[in-house]
Amino acid sequence: MIASMTGYAAVSEEVPQGSLALELRSVNNRYLDLQFKLPDELRALEPEMRDFLGAGITRGKVDCRLTFSAYSGSFRQQRLNYDLLNDLRGMSRDVKSVFPDADDLSVAEILRWPGILDSDRISIDELHAPCMALLQTALQALVSARKREGEKLQNLLLERVQRLRQLVQDLLPDLPAILAGFRERLLSCLKAAGLDEKDERIRQEFTLFANRIDVDEELSRLQGHLNEFEHIVLTGGVVGKRLDFLTQELNREANTLASKSVVREITRISVEMKVLIEQLREQIQNVE
Repeated sequence: MIASMTGYAAVSEEVPQGSLALELRSVNNRYLDLQFKLPDELRALEPEMRDFLGAGITRGKVDCRLTFSAYSGSFRQQRLNYDLLNDLRGMSRDVKSVFPDADDLSVAEILRWPGILDSDRISIDELHAPCMALLQTALQALVSARKREGEKLQNLLLERVQRLRQLVQDLLPDLPAILAGFRERLLSCLKAAGLDEKDERIRQEFTLFANRIDVDEELSRLQGHLNEFEHIVLTGGVVGKRLDFLTQELNREANTLASKSVVREITRISVEMKVLIEQLREQIQNVE
């Protein structure tokens, strides 16, 4: 079965140190684009999480958000990082030597300086296993959601393929009569203009024109593309790019059919085809 690139999953877990929550949001994208929002203490997990998600998802823009809320008492009293504080004082002195009028750092600004406060935070090693287990659960939920959306997409795609195939089948039996009727009208115009249809030059031009308006080849290729399209959809897997290519080919044949049209019926059917093919193209943008 095909899968959509759209999906959402949210999971959470209580651990001895606090509460973990993870969200995965997925939308369509040409390639795989992974974006992470992690707390500072868990930032080191990003490379492993990126590899894990990349092994389970092929295409789509995926936002991964992980949050950790520590229980009261999980952190001991914070204290100043005196090594960084001394470095900061030295840098401030150097700046003042070049810019004497520069403002001094306030106590609040110093306390907000990254890394100036040390605390006995929970080690990342303690949260590594729970975070990766939570990611695995979230990924399974996301893949399931994308497959459910894919099932809906599959039904929509097959429905439109069937309608396109029906348009081709409606036109094929009537095509000889349509072209014959057009030929008769054209001969009537020639006679009205006083031209002899048996004239060699006119017969050559008439033959060339008949070849130009013949759409048998376009209808045959349309049938072949529709058969291949249906086969790919039913086979499933990562097929979005292949379906997108086939949609371009279908649109090309429908355009050619419209350009060769000499009667209203062929024009009407070609327009209906182009509408259905555009609907296919829009839906395929969400197929993985």
